[in-house]
Amino acid sequence: MPSGLSMQSGSDSKRHRVLPVPKAVANLRTFEPDSSTVSDIIPSPNFGERNKGRQPDMIVLHYTGMPDVEGALARLCTAGTEVSAHYVVLEDGRIVQCVPEAKRAWHAGVSSWAGEDDINSCSIGIEIINRGHDWGYPEYPLRQIAAVIALCRGIMLRRKVPAHRVLGHSDVAPARKKDPGEKFPWHSLANSGVGHWVTPAPIVRGESLMLGTISDAVLSMQQALAKYGYGVPLNGKYDAATMEVVTAFQRHFRPARFDGVADHSTLSTLQALLASLPPEGTTVASK
Repeated sequence: MPSGLSMQSGSDSKRHRVLPVPKAVANLRTFEPDSSTVSDIIPSPNFGERNKGRQPDMIVLHYTGMPDVEGALARLCTAGTEVSAHYVVLEDGRIVQCVPEAKRAWHAGVSSWAGEDDINSCSIGIEIINRGHDWGYPEYPLRQIAAVIALCRGIMLRRKVPAHRVLGHSDVAPARKKDPGEKFPWHSLANSGVGHWVTPAPIVRGESLMLGTISDAVLSMQQALAKYGYGVPLNGKYDAATMEVVTAFQRHFRPARFDGVADHSTLSTLQALLASLPPEGTTVASK
């Protein structure tokens, strides 16, 4: 199949504009899609082998954070950018595959989760077309979210990915990333069996842990975050690194407020998440 060929029927393809195929991929060998939800194959040269044959058991969701789909696909599929993803989900719900699932796409960068620091080797990377925080950060269209859910459900089934290992880029790289961000509807995914979620505890007035606090309570919170999987210092100091992790946690699990202050709502939501994990779902990660 030629690079960039649509896999949709004629009637379906007429409803969508033709995808921009980067010139650099014109001569790349294509491949069979791993998912029946894929509408187009645009191969990227940016991938390698998974370290020590590691089989992926994690999904990492990103937003592209670029002004348009053309620029995003060009970046993900052009040699030398050193960036790629297995899948790209467009705003209209179309799904493009760029890297075979068996290969190691370059999407996570410097990151860690549950003690592992080669997230690219253990995960499937999905880029979601969205301009992101630097370009106005629009809402995610319902059709796009439905496509993300369908794609993730298939990957979870094929790869035996546990719900609690469907994560955001900001979860695995809290010091660097915000995506997919506080507008991403994690609760909707969880309602369809994708990802781990509990109803956030209500935000109420009360004592909070915040930047500069040094206490056993801070250490207990750090240990709880690490048990869930976050790469966080275990030193009892509410330092900048800890604040970044708390902010990432809030963007994902308590998006009504993501100020990096560990209030009662944040701590209670964290405990509820831990309590609802399967026995094999907790770990102790340190940094």
